[in-house]
Amino acid sequence: MGQALGVKSCDFQAARNNEEHHTKDISSRRLVVRRGQPFTITLHFRAPVHAFLPALKKVVLIAQTGEQPSKANMTQVTFPISSLGDQKWWSAEVKERDAQSWTISVTTPSDAIIGHYSLLLRVLRRKPRLLGQFTLLFNPWVREDAVFLENEAQRWEYLLNQNGLIYLGTADCIQEEPWDFGQFEGDVLDLSLDLLSVDKQVEKWGNPVHVARILGTLLHALRKKCVLLTPQPQAAQERALLNKRRGSVPILRQWLTGRGRPVYDGQAWVLAAVACTVLRCLGIPARVITMFGSAQATRGGLFVEECYNEEGLQNGQGQRGQIWIFQTSTECWMARPALPQGYGGWQILYSSASEGGGVLKACDLVPVRAVKEGTLGLTPAVADLFATVNASCVVWKSREDGALELTNSNTKYVGNNISTKGVGGDRCEDITQNYKYPEGSLQEKEVLERVQNKKLEQGGDNGNRPPSFETADPLYLFLEAPTCLPLGGDAQLSVTLINPSDQEKSVQLAIGVQAVYYNGVLAAELWRKKMFLELSGNLVKKITTSLSYSYFEQSPPENSFLRLTALATYSETSLSCFVQEDIAICRPCLTIEMPEAAEQYQPLTASVSIHNPLDAPMKDCMISILGRGLIHRERTYKLGPVRPGDTLCTQFRFTPTKVGLQRLTVEMDCNMFQNLTNYRSVTVVAPEIAA
Repeated sequence: MGQALGVKSCDFQAARNNEEHHTKDISSRRLVVRRGQPFTITLHFRAPVHAFLPALKKVVLIAQTGEQPSKANMTQVTFPISSLGDQKWWSAEVKERDAQSWTISVTTPSDAIIGHYSLLLRVLRRKPRLLGQFTLLFNPWVREDAVFLENEAQRWEYLLNQNGLIYLGTADCIQEEPWDFGQFEGDVLDLSLDLLSVDKQVEKWGNPVHVARILGTLLHALRKKCVLLTPQPQAAQERALLNKRRGSVPILRQWLTGRGRPVYDGQAWVLAAVACTVLRCLGIPARVITMFGSAQATRGGLFVEECYNEEGLQNGQGQRGQIWIFQTSTECWMARPALPQGYGGWQILYSSASEGGGVLKACDLVPVRAVKEGTLGLTPAVADLFATVNASCVVWKSREDGALELTNSNTKYVGNNISTKGVGGDRCEDITQNYKYPEGSLQEKEVLERVQNKKLEQGGDNGNRPPSFETADPLYLFLEAPTCLPLGGDAQLSVTLINPSDQEKSVQLAIGVQAVYYNGVLAAELWRKKMFLELSGNLVKKITTSLSYSYFEQSPPENSFLRLTALATYSETSLSCFVQEDIAICRPCLTIEMPEAAEQYQPLTASVSIHNPLDAPMKDCMISILGRGLIHRERTYKLGPVRPGDTLCTQFRFTPTKVGLQRLTVEMDCNMFQNLTNYRSVTVVAPEIAA
């Protein structure tokens, strides 16, 4: 019997199986399948097998994973080849047979451990014969899988789409950054599983909650270890090279292997984007979200304090927490059977500060609904995330003698815009309603009150109720400013003062501009202006002035924002009013013109142009073009200088090789700015076959 079942070869039918399991973009030569869904293999025998049923009873398959496979921890399973499959356990069923071969359908359970597997065949009690290797992933297409996602368009977007958009800027001027997740690039699957292999609890790899937490923790640790501070003195080309930010794969390779260009800081979205890539690669639906106006380092407290000097300029980092202009995070989709009902769905990967405990305890997975409902008892991280989108901010004025005075301010809006890329297109989707009830609604007030009461029960106020500002002789201050300022350009701003009383007021008005980074950290002081005003009773006074780059003491650093502040002080009572606007810096527009549709293997032309609105020439111009399925390798071109007021136009010709929706990304660097990017999508169709 053993001779009769001598296996000549085993065909894993990788191309066919991978097509059916939505993994064809990973490989067509190695078998990569998703759990809970059958895949087909064919056994070819050295000699004819005539007695089918007796032979079948002597044969079992063995699937094993991990460094030390064991039946005890479910990393090794043995199952028969039968005529009936078992959909809830490892099973194998003969679908077709002849004397020389059997075609077998293998089914894995929907909660199986993911990872690299070896598949072996054992006849009677003889030594098992290795048939080959395959990789098993999570499966959002199978209802019984914890990562099941019912909507096909969402499965395509959050699992299969490699072309992403990450949103930066301010809540009033959202700027999109094209990003290549690249989860199906050749080595990303192996890199992701190599990263996961740091965790030796392989028996828990069937639980997406455990896998997401481990990956989030490890990536957070890698980022802290591998991301370098950007050196300051650099030539323009060197600075551009150090800050390239096109996609996750080069970063992941560099973090895990040390090969490739180092990753430099100043790119807040790197961790969220790389985590999204790894999760999608392993089969967990994921997306990058951006919170605009995000309260940080509050330790769960519900207000942030910031300090400004008497000229209206930021003074240090504040006494309690900070408001980040934007913060990027990763959400992933899964069921949470261990939690009360209703907390499945989107979970936010939360990397807390690494204080105490082991490194593998630093990352939590928080249901988005728990943040919205303020369910503090679910996990400690809920309190931090609730504060991130619900905290209020108070502003103190720091006097020359060091004393602090509370200002009348209502300009710090927290968590009022949370955005992500929309499904099936390039639009920005506002998902704020997932995290909080509408501003001022009854539900919002009820949740906030419940959280505050819960915190009081847990031990004191702990900074949950901000100090209130009250005065019998008010003064009101309003600021109108542009949402963005063109690089090197100017714009109008206006300050409105209202004296509602009958008494005249002597007012000192200080207006200032500082450059700040996305995390609210001061980068440079740029401009200040002070004036003294006499406001008659019941007067509304509007002051209009210009905001111009020519006023600045220095150029704002790369990737910074402008923080415009106004501080009005009523000299009789030292009453101060404070207002603030964060302004994005808008760089010149890189224009791409190309057809919306193209034919596979037929040349395609794209036109790229840029107008120089600056008062200085753009020198050392370099344009790079890249696009999976469109261009085999990234191309870089050196171009001549662009004089002020002139427009640079150039054309590129390339041949699409892959059918489907593809993206062309164009990036420009010069002496005035780096990493100016734009993109266009094109639908590539297969060539028509002549009748």
